[in-house]
This record gives sequence, C-alpha cells and structure tokens, in this order.
Amino acid sequence: MERTIDYRITSDQSPISVKDFLKSKGYSTQNLIRLKNTTGCIKVNHIPERMNDRLSTDDLLTVHIVENESSPNIVPVEYPLQIVYEDPDILVLNKPAGLPIHPSQNHYDHSLANALAWHYQAQCIPFVFRCINRLDKDTSGLTIVAKHSVSAGILGTMVSEKKTLSREYLAIVKGTLPQKSGSIDAPIARKEGSIIERQVDFEKGEHALTHYSVLKEENGYSLISLKLETGRTHQIRVHMKYLGYPLIGDYLYNPDNADMSRQALHSYRLAFVHPMTGQPMEFTAPLPEDMHKLFPTW
Repeated sequence: MERTIDYRITSDQSPISVKDFLKSKGYSTQNLIRLKNTTGCIKVNHIPERMNDRLSTDDLLTVHIVENESSPNIVPVEYPLQIVYEDPDILVLNKPAGLPIHPSQNHYDHSLANALAWHYQAQCIPFVFRCINRLDKDTSGLTIVAKHSVSAGILGTMVSEKKTLSREYLAIVKGTLPQKSGSIDAPIARKEGSIIERQVDFEKGEHALTHYSVLKEENGYSLISLKLETGRTHQIRVHMKYLGYPLIGDYLYNPDNADMSRQALHSYRLAFVHPMTGQPMEFTAPLPEDMHKLFPTW
C-alpha cells in the first residue's frame, strides 16, 4: 500500500518544523518515527528533508507512505463485501451480522479481516488490517477500516479522545419505554467469573455514557436510536439491560431468540472528519432485513 500526500504551507502555519506540522495534522509519534526512519518519505519542495527542518510559507511538504507487507496471520478468504465508500486512506463497509471483525480460534478463516485480505490480494496490493470502530460479531452495520498507518493513527485518536467521530446505532427492544429519550450514565466492568460478559458496576466500572431516543413503536416493539459518548465493550447491550429493556435476540444479556436469532443492534450512522483531507464525512446503512421486518414502515 502506497500513499503520497502533499501539504502546501500557509503563512499562518509557518515557520514550523516538519515534525511539529505533522503533529498538528494528527500524526502519531509512531507515525513520525516510521517516516523518519524510512529514506525518502519526507520531502520539501521535492528535496529529502529531516523532521527537524523548518518549513516556510508556500513550501510543499510531501509525505510518502509505503507499506510493503500484509498482515501475516490473516488468511485471505473470498467473501462478499458491502463497500460503502473507499478512497486511498479509508474504507467504510456495511458488515453483515454473523461476521466477526477479526479472526479467532473459532473463526480463523471467517472474518471481515479475511475478506479484506482476499480483496486486496486479488489486486496485488499489500494490506495491513486496521479496523477503527470494532463491532461485535452479531452486530451489523457500518465500520471504518484504515488503509495505512497514518490514517489509522489519526482515526484512532479521534475514537480514544471522542473527537470528531460520531456513532449512532439502532436497536430493537420489546415493550414501551416510559421515557422517550434520556441518557444512561452507568459505569461498566467485566462480570466476575466471565471473560466475555459485562455489567454495570458502580464500584469497579469504567465511565460509560449512552444517549437514547425512541424512534418508533410498533407491534409491541420499540426502535431506538443510541449515541455513544464512550466506547466500552458491550456498552449498548449492557446499558439497555440495566435500563430494563434488553435488546431482543441478545444471547448474552437476554437469552431469548424467539424474536430474532441475534442481538437487534445495527451501526446505522457514522460521521467523522476525514483523517487526511479534514473534510466532514457521513454515512448511513439501512436496517438489515431481520430488523426491518419488525419495522417495515421505518
């Protein structure tokens, strides 16, 4: 994977060192070290320069990102992909329910990573798998994959610092919520004795905040929009159970699959600032068929 990025230095940005300019663009320390140690990756006005060299107004800074190796432990496996958007820096996909993000002991060759490894191998393009907003296996919807280390670093900072990346999910619960909107501010911790299950824990838990609003009520079900302020494992699933309205089909927190065979949770909307261009981006993915059949008019 190769990517060349040009930056024209403006008067309000100079004088500044190459390193400090790239830091201002969101490049991580690891990104800077890799670029520094790779010959020819940094040029100013087409001449190789060092990280501490100074930039002046109208200088052209060129960053050349080169990645010649693919993820070593991901087996390429052909699998249909729903690509919503792609450019040289990022990939936005609509992941189906039942497909894990990463390979695991039980899904060594059946994951989104395997499918993307095949996709880029077929194009003879080296590819390292870097998923930004990881979804549970049985959660459907939008996820972002970074196509190189710099976009991954910048997007990762957006997620960790809760800046310029907004996530909205749709979920279905049984019954009618007494309040049509609200916030769930309850810390989450791993449940004692389990490596998977989480629970609300006001003594040991980490801060977790979820905002919700009811979009539609139909046939005894409620379709709910949920927006995350934090990104704890199973946050929506745990918070909705804590509220008294667990997601239908959730084998872990509401083990009753009479309504659905998987948790009714869908990554519906992603809005973020593009990591390289700075342009606002927004994507939506329609309800999948198994959730849509309960709300056919939405």
